Amino acid sequence: MEPMDRPVSPSRPQAPALTQREIRTIIVGIMLALLLAALDQTIIATALPTIGRELGDLEHLPWIVTVYLLAATAVTPLYGKFSDSHGRRVTLLIGIVVFILGSIACALAPTMIVLILARGVQGLGGGGLIALSQTIVADLVPPKERGRYQVYFASVFMTSSLLGPVLGGFFAEHLHWSVIFWINLPLGLIALLITFHTLKKLPRFDRPHRLDLLGAFLLVSATVSLLLALSWGGLRYPWSSLPILGLVAASLVLWCLFALRMRLAPEPLIPAGVLHNPVVRTGTLAACFGMGTYIGLTIYLPVYFEAVRGISASSSGLALIPLMAGTVVGATLSGRAMAKVTHYKRLPVVGLLVAMAATAILAFFGDSLSFPEIEVILAVISIGLGTLLPVSTVAIQNAVAPHELGTATGTANFFRSLGGAFIVAIFGAIVLSGTGFGGATSFESLSEVAAQSGVDLAGVFSHVFMAAVLGFALAFVFLLAMEERPLRGSAVKAAGAAMAD
Repeated sequence: MEPMDRPVSPSRPQAPALTQREIRTIIVGIMLALLLAALDQTIIATALPTIGRELGDLEHLPWIVTVYLLAATAVTPLYGKFSDSHGRRVTLLIGIVVFILGSIACALAPTMIVLILARGVQGLGGGGLIALSQTIVADLVPPKERGRYQVYFASVFMTSSLLGPVLGGFFAEHLHWSVIFWINLPLGLIALLITFHTLKKLPRFDRPHRLDLLGAFLLVSATVSLLLALSWGGLRYPWSSLPILGLVAASLVLWCLFALRMRLAPEPLIPAGVLHNPVVRTGTLAACFGMGTYIGLTIYLPVYFEAVRGISASSSGLALIPLMAGTVVGATLSGRAMAKVTHYKRLPVVGLLVAMAATAILAFFGDSLSFPEIEVILAVISIGLGTLLPVSTVAIQNAVAPHELGTATGTANFFRSLGGAFIVAIFGAIVLSGTGFGGATSFESLSEVAAQSGVDLAGVFSHVFMAAVLGFALAFVFLLAMEERPLRGSAVKAAGAAMAD
């Protein structure tokens, strides 16, 4: 008879009775599950023009990305709570299955509206994969050793960032755009097979939770209203028009209702108890602004390369490699340092200062920099930012009890995704409003539209880079404010210390 994943009393936590081989097998399985979610966020980018052309709908193309991000953001804390109540194994399996079903629906979508709805289903599955992957590692590995495993996850994200655009473009051009969704089936089935048996041995620290579905609905509605205002303002409608003001007002009311729901709900979507933990609060906000700014740069730097620097779409993808690869270098340095030094905040503090300085150079002197110099600056930015990622995640997990790991990790990933959605929208508002993009049919024609309207496109992007400096500065401030608690040497000691705090 196979061992079952029986719950362990939170007051008497037990160390996982797993061999190193079993731990490695689990890590491989959850890395594959993580690759599903990460790859799907990058592989679709280069296929979007083909999808819009074949489905005959260019106007709603951005929502293919936005709906996925919003759905994933809203369910991330729900997955964390569900896994705290019912175990990581069954929760991860649910996430993989929902993601696979969403991928099938996307591949078979006959219209843009159906595809957008299917992407929402896909996001409902993908939203839990990232948070659960990090939470399962927290169940397996003591906090002091956890930094090295965060490096593995950073490698997954780098791989998806580098391979995604290349595969998406190849499939759309030489095969069919639906292949970018069909490829999720074999990957998902392998992840299911690997994790189905090995995760039964994972220890559980169960605490019953209620799922705040109303809170998730209010959050998504408030976010969609604000993103619509940012997307349409200055383009489809004037900023002072009734539709834009109405959307902003609706978003404000919905955010107030969401805040009220957080105060009154028995189990709010964003638990006040977890956010009252100063390490969780400041570490989450640092990661939110740092990662959100990074996501914004990865989306709009290709536009800068093509519209301002005049290079091709394929070349712009290659030009992003320093920005993508540098985060793994920074995360590796920071993750290994955490296991050896007491003051583990020092490296990311310096890293964020360097990232801010490099981005400021890009903002003020971008016109006079050569292309190789820009590539070096992008590498410096990403290395500096990469030092923040493992420190913020491990510090948050180190500050909570085992039965709160899923909720705390889910909350941190929730704010990372939400920060990415907002910062991407802000960057887009700066670019599109500043260039009069309403007369263009694609990003490729952005420079032509800007030239016809007499807009200095390089100047517009200097504002984007200054906004990125501000985003990194906010991450720096919250990282400084984060308490530097000693890392626990074992999961048992970490649980006891966290519950005693």
